[in-house]
Amino acid sequence: MSLELYSYWRSSASYRVRIALNLKALPYIYHGVDLVHAGGDQWKPEYRAINPQARVPTLVHDGQRFTQSLAIIEYLDEMHHQPALLPRDPEARARVRMLSHIIACDIQPLQNTSTTRYLKETLKLDDAAIAGWLREWITRGLDAYNAHLEHDHLSGKFSHGDTPTMADCCLVPQMFAAERFGVDPTRYPRLALIWENCNRMSAFAAAHPAKQTDAR
Repeated sequence: MSLELYSYWRSSASYRVRIALNLKALPYIYHGVDLVHAGGDQWKPEYRAINPQARVPTLVHDGQRFTQSLAIIEYLDEMHHQPALLPRDPEARARVRMLSHIIACDIQPLQNTSTTRYLKETLKLDDAAIAGWLREWITRGLDAYNAHLEHDHLSGKFSHGDTPTMADCCLVPQMFAAERFGVDPTRYPRLALIWENCNRMSAFAAAHPAKQTDAR
């Protein structure tokens, strides 16, 4: 089995997949794709031949290419069942997907590099306006995520129970991004505790952006 991951060190979506690969103890070859330098390596023909959407991450498994972080994580979970990142129970499985989608579908697309570049270069927003945009959408999303955990009482050490799931693969990169973009994680004590519990695990720690070979 051969696994290759095309990733950018600070990409939240790539960070999610690195966590999942580490939790599954799956070795992989890392290819850094610089999304920033000289307009971004993702636009080069050689990378667009791998991922026509020109985004990261891309997982290559025995020659088959997969994009979209949650699709990749679910694929890994189906191919390598243990440890499970999605519960077997349909209600629990739907809850983990719901929490994951709050971050991957509702928050992260509004903070990614292509969005902020458009705000700056096309809409001519200044840095202060962009910072306000980022804080607004991150706060709205984390408010919702936190409200679900407070309401349904199904979280434990992690977002769903006492073992990490796909939801935690999403939460940890988002908490990192929240802090980076000026949202104080301590306003969410429950989420901050889960974040801390995750980061104590080697699988999460090794996936941290600063630990990647393309970090700068």
